[in-house]
Amino acid sequence: MSNGKFFPAVLAAFALAGCAGYEVGSLKPTPMAHVKTLAVPTFKNETLEPRVEVLLANTLIKQIQQDGTYKITDEKNADATVECTLEELDRRPQRSVRGDLLVTREYELSMRIRYRVIDTKTGRELMGRSVSGQTNFFVSGVNAITADVLQDEHQALPLAMEEAATRLVAQISEGW
Repeated sequence: MSNGKFFPAVLAAFALAGCAGYEVGSLKPTPMAHVKTLAVPTFKNETLEPRVEVLLANTLIKQIQQDGTYKITDEKNADATVECTLEELDRRPQRSVRGDLLVTREYELSMRIRYRVIDTKTGRELMGRSVSGQTNFFVSGVNAITADVLQDEHQALPLAMEEAATRLVAQISEGW
């Protein structure tokens, strides 16, 4: 074999050998290895924020479906159930109005969710941790009288939910 034909063959061999340790598809955490289907019931809510439980569950289901590691099904057909509790929902001032320190223009909205993945056959907890999500939002309205902080917070809530759901799915799908 001449040097001109030998070099591409060696290069191809090294390129293929470099991928020998990789695996196609997801690599689930060890406790979740046998789980293929998940059920996500409505969240429990330990905060004073009303009617967020279903929205949180729907956000988590959407993230699980986007990830593709698990399929969503009902509780009786699922390998495991993801039980979640919204433990904390907090709004903290970040920036005040120039010249008036008592009026806030920007807030940070953060939430903490505790979850447990329960094997439906054995009832054993496979995984359990807490995740958080946060976002910042500005107060609409030109002054403190016309501002509607609760409405602005309610509009920012899905962003914090999505961040928390993304972190939760990363933990149950990839282990981190």
